[in-house]
Amino acid sequence: MNDKRTQMDYKQLVDLAGKARKFAYVPYSGLHVGAALLCSDGSVYTGVNVENVSYGATNCAERTAVFKAVSDGKRDFSAIAVVSDMDDLIYPCGICRQVIAEFKIPEIVVGDRKGSYRVHKLKELLPHAFTEF
Repeated sequence: MNDKRTQMDYKQLVDLAGKARKFAYVPYSGLHVGAALLCSDGSVYTGVNVENVSYGATNCAERTAVFKAVSDGKRDFSAIAVVSDMDDLIYPCGICRQVIAEFKIPEIVVGDRKGSYRVHKLKELLPHAFTEF
């Protein structure tokens, strides 16, 4: 993608992630997180965090989006955006970073509740991943 298209797509991804976050199930933390995953074919899958009283059963928004896409047969991704209702940018947790690495998602767009965002390369966020990318 050229730079103008990429920047437009990042803003659109951030907006989609922000819209998705309202569906988060967060009775324990109250922190709503949404993600939007851009597939190489242009399709987008969203995800939200789903909490559980047994914390290990909680699933993050990023993994929800990736797992939805993979369950539909998608394997080639361009970028993922993650947005919360915090004033600060939110970053994927370690488990999500490893899942992002597994599926070689090259760009991670982190955002805040106001729509501000920053783009990172996967190697910046997970320099020593188990998976080569």
